[in-house]
Amino acid sequence: QVQLVESGGGLVQPGGSLRLSCAVSGSFLTSFNVMGWYRQAPGNERELVAQMFRYGNTNYADSVKGRFTISRDNGLKTLYLQMISLKPEDTAVYYCNANNADNYWGKGTLVTVSS
Repeated sequence: QVQLVESGGGLVQPGGSLRLSCAVSGSFLTSFNVMGWYRQAPGNERELVAQMFRYGNTNYADSVKGRFTISRDNGLKTLYLQMISLKPEDTAVYYCNANNADNYWGKGTLVTVSS
């Protein structure tokens, strides 16, 4: 059974950095067609932040381009999201997603950007 567990969220000041991790169990990362990070702020719909496809190509939301970087460690079976120059509007619950024939979600980790 595939499980995704996010970690690394927290409170950070504007301009600060965080790295989120998504630990995967039950499957190898390369078995997924695509993995990604989504976020949902209060009152908003869940939105795509960044994706990494099986062969390594990536896609980012315009709002995070140049500030966020998605990466993975196949050996550790972990997906990462490095976030720099954080802004208050980045505040949200961040979710890890993995997709092959099925769609899997973690439970999320809260990122709060505030002074």
